Amino acid sequence: MKLGLVSLGCDKNTVDSERLLAALVCHGAERVTDLATADVVVVNTCGFIDAAKEESIETLLEVARLKEFGDVQAVVALGCLVERYRAELEPSLPEVDLFIGLRDVDTLIPALQGRGLLGPRLEDHPGVRLPIVDRPHVRYLKVSEGCDHGCAFCAIPLWRGRHRSFGLDALVAEAGRLEAQGAVELNLVAQDLAFYGREFRDGTGLDTLLRRLLDETDIPWFRLLYIYSAGLRDPLVELIASEHRVLPYIDMPIQHASDAVLQRMRRPERRAKLVERIDGLRAAIPDLVLRTTVLVGFPGETDEDFRALLEFMEDVEFDRLGAFAFSPQAGTRAAEMEEHYLPDDIRQARLEETLEVQRAISARRMEREVGRVHEVLVDRHEDSRLVGRSRGQADDVDGVTMLAGDGDWTPGSLVEARVTAASDYDLEAEILRGRRAAPREPKPRRPLPMAAIGLEGSWGR
Repeated sequence: MKLGLVSLGCDKNTVDSERLLAALVCHGAERVTDLATADVVVVNTCGFIDAAKEESIETLLEVARLKEFGDVQAVVALGCLVERYRAELEPSLPEVDLFIGLRDVDTLIPALQGRGLLGPRLEDHPGVRLPIVDRPHVRYLKVSEGCDHGCAFCAIPLWRGRHRSFGLDALVAEAGRLEAQGAVELNLVAQDLAFYGREFRDGTGLDTLLRRLLDETDIPWFRLLYIYSAGLRDPLVELIASEHRVLPYIDMPIQHASDAVLQRMRRPERRAKLVERIDGLRAAIPDLVLRTTVLVGFPGETDEDFRALLEFMEDVEFDRLGAFAFSPQAGTRAAEMEEHYLPDDIRQARLEETLEVQRAISARRMEREVGRVHEVLVDRHEDSRLVGRSRGQADDVDGVTMLAGDGDWTPGSLVEARVTAASDYDLEAEILRGRRAAPREPKPRRPLPMAAIGLEGSWGR
């Protein structure tokens, strides 16, 4: 079976897609990049906000057209959107052959086998993941699933369920396999990294996992993505500050800075606590890069609330900031606040103003980097130039560093480069020296079943 795979949404979806790809390949699937030549196309959907839902549906419709003009025999909708909206999707998208939610993903392989599209297992599944993009040096490690936070605007707990951490040994083994596949940067992801290990009740936390990863792999870069401020306790902060391989980069979503809005959002922090936390982090971690996410236009947000957010942004000067306009999600508390909804044009205007304020902040902070020397990971060649990212630039969501200098540096190489120019979000730098990407021999590890690395059901069985 020739398999086409489209992965939409967040990095956690990327991890799920890589696991799915490995499971299907173990049953004889061959991945193709030209979707029109595939026998089966699987779309791992996202349902986080309205724009993501629309993108998922448009992608499914576009792929379904290939059944008329290509070799495609079946289209599979899988993942978050299906889990949440299956009842609405199935009658409205007859072009799609299979709808597989998060809780019944183990039915995919038997369903494809039943249609004669997939064969039996070819070999024991070693518990690996296969990269879905041609950049094996940048990988993601999902350390837990689900979420226990009760944010009023977020539907993720409704389809991902309660928080549950994956086992330490399984995660370290998975990281070792990603290292064997060429991982140079490993991004740790979860709905809230700070919750890792909480239910073990034995003192295990994110710092415990990081120390195991540092001791038992040689991966050069570990990056922490999405961690609530309350979870940034002293042992973790001290580890980030002292370990060169743990990047001084924290993605800490605040969502807002007006106490009134934070309360309605059911967020645990308040403005004064956020200021205290940010000041403490910057004092403790040298060269810290701080990223956040904000949500504007929440029901009942007044102009005063919005101005308070912009003033906070100006005072704090986040290095990186992503912003979204509120869109109601069925089943959430915010969806019940309809009488307080703001008009779409106001929400959009506030989003644009927020991004413009952050653009100016980013430009000022980036200009300060000129003349400094950074360690940069080479990502790709583009128009005869090298494109990389510094330790302070996360994959996909931040800017890039355009590199100049001698040497045929391959993707995955780490170089030292002096910054020569800056724009609003990107840097230009000249390579001084570096080390080329090279295969590394990870420590031998026993095979693990898929269930051990967080997959419920029987993907690999």
